[in-house]
Amino acid sequence: MDLNLLRALDALLQENSVTRAAERLGTSPAAASRTLARLRRAVGDPLLVRAGQGMVPTPRALELKQEVAALLRGCDNVLRPGAGFDPVHLQRTFTVQAAELLLVGLAGTLTERIHARAPHVDVVFLPEAIEGGPALRQGWVDVELGVLGHLDPEILTRPLARMPVVGVARRGHPLFDGPIDARRFAEADHIGISRLGKRLGPIDTALAGLGLRRRIAVVVPSHTSAMMLARGADLVALTLADWLPETIEALGLRTFPIPLDLEPLDLGLAWHPRNSADPGHRWFRETLASAILNPLGKPSA
Repeated sequence: MDLNLLRALDALLQENSVTRAAERLGTSPAAASRTLARLRRAVGDPLLVRAGQGMVPTPRALELKQEVAALLRGCDNVLRPGAGFDPVHLQRTFTVQAAELLLVGLAGTLTERIHARAPHVDVVFLPEAIEGGPALRQGWVDVELGVLGHLDPEILTRPLARMPVVGVARRGHPLFDGPIDARRFAEADHIGISRLGKRLGPIDTALAGLGLRRRIAVVVPSHTSAMMLARGADLVALTLADWLPETIEALGLRTFPIPLDLEPLDLGLAWHPRNSADPGHRWFRETLASAILNPLGKPSA
């Protein structure tokens, strides 16, 4: 029996009317009547019989009604992935590669939203140590989150947000004693943040264009260690604007605009195309994006 005939049977059994079944199927009553005759021959049962001005199902039709509906739902799930997807039934672990600064501000919100909709889903965060490798292609990572670069050519991406970089220092830092211009910014001692120990970056290029140079007194591998260091010393670190405000406050730190012409950081998601149509992966990507774009909002459905 072909799928179209099965859909016609479902419509007839749901409506108990040739005319209404025809409307549901987008065909004519005459065509629906011919289909009913064909179904009667195939099943060996009248299925629907006349009762006054309407039609009523036979016992065999009542037996078939739920079975046919369930069978069609199963077919839809096979032919249209995600048609019957509900995250509450998802049992899976997703792996996310993310910058540590994003992880600190994201993990709590993301976990809360995931467990509200998908209590059997877990998340593993990996550092950017494998950045630039074939992690997405090989399936070691489900989603990469952050400033995207060095991706394999087939990798799919979604831009999320542009976040300006700001300076951060302890509240009593002498830098806050007056207006912070490029000269005073360059004169402060700075904390470099690099997993590879790099000392120079876009800020140094911008300062050089003004004939200025800063002193990078110490280099640390993460933003968290930079902020912990800055809380107790007259050193300037970097962070993202409007990111982790409660943490900044709790550490006794204060942010300020960097007095240079710097491009914001472009944050996005990246994933391998083999996962694009997977309903669970798609739901996880949407939940992850929502946690970045709407961190204070309610979990999405």
